[in-house]
Amino acid sequence: MEVPKEIFLKDYKLPDYYFDTVDLSFSLGEETTIVCAKISVVPRVDGVAAPLVLDGIDLKLISIKISGNELEEGYYHLDARHLILKAPPSGSFILETITEVLQKNSSFEGLYKSSGNFCTQCEAEGFRKITYFQDRPDIMAKYTCHIEADKSLYPVLLSNGNLIEQGDLEID
Repeated sequence: MEVPKEIFLKDYKLPDYYFDTVDLSFSLGEETTIVCAKISVVPRVDGVAAPLVLDGIDLKLISIKISGNELEEGYYHLDARHLILKAPPSGSFILETITEVLQKNSSFEGLYKSSGNFCTQCEAEGFRKITYFQDRPDIMAKYTCHIEADKSLYPVLLSNGNLIEQGDLEID
């Protein structure tokens, strides 16, 4: 596990973008989990389109869309630690990503299995192991979370916050 780099107030830089809402959907599987993230992105300075740098570790990017339009590889850069949108819209937009998370996570950060249960540990920088995100403490947003899994293996699913809806999925 890598030790986080110490950050001093004198080095603090405001983010170029804020996230208003974050809608997460988890499809928990035995080998992999699919995470769909729909993020309402607001530029800090309207009309300025700086690159949007998202943190992400040990993730496989399946899909990326801006305001419903699939992005081609030339519009973003992906490496082992970041997903960078080179020229996002200069105004507010919706960022949608679909990522695959492998269950072979022994770092106890992000999404992992322990004693047969799925767990998450997002502090201090664990969220970047769940989905691509500005993983820093000054990015505040309203979250919704949808979790689905095989009921015979995982009869109880629990998330923080207020329960909006629960039920069984109809399987064809």
